[in-house]
Amino acid sequence: MTAPIHRLATFALVAAIAGATCGRPNAARAAEPFGTWLTEDGRARVRTERCGSDATRLCGYVVWGREPNGEDGKPKIDRHNPDPARQARPQLGHQLLLGLKPNAEGRFEGKIYNADNGKTYDVTVWSEQPSALTVKGCMLVFCASQSWKRVADLVPGQLQGPTDGQGGPRSEPEWASGGGRAGATPAGKPSAYGVPAHAR
Repeated sequence: MTAPIHRLATFALVAAIAGATCGRPNAARAAEPFGTWLTEDGRARVRTERCGSDATRLCGYVVWGREPNGEDGKPKIDRHNPDPARQARPQLGHQLLLGLKPNAEGRFEGKIYNADNGKTYDVTVWSEQPSALTVKGCMLVFCASQSWKRVADLVPGQLQGPTDGQGGPRSEPEWASGGGRAGATPAGKPSAYGVPAHAR
């Protein structure tokens, strides 16, 4: 399900996330990076939208996985999460893009969470055409890119509900509507992903 991120992480980060472009998303006006996208290897669908707690930021959620179950036949869980309290939650619906900030080039940058190993990586996301989203992940000095394809159809098992609502994906507390004040990680403190909350 989240193997896309795992592969990209293998070269450099995103395991099913990327497809390089070096042009700047300005000429022809950058496309909106919001919607539902099929990862380059077809293993997952990711929904991107404005974060509930900060509309200037980009959040993304895994809303479908080609292989949602593990070897035991049960839904995959976030067992590698560094926060023991989150290790039993399902991978389907977890937040992948952690409140990416817009940069001077009109792209969004920040952290991406890989549920396959419980680690986060640097990522930059942008769209230069409505049908595709470029996701560039980096680990140390190595970077790799993938191109995600926009999808408008629904497939069996895909989450359709609103974020944090019935039948929808779940945002991390600090990115939920209202800033996740209840249980949110205090600014400057390490979050479950080892990244200071609100400083990503």
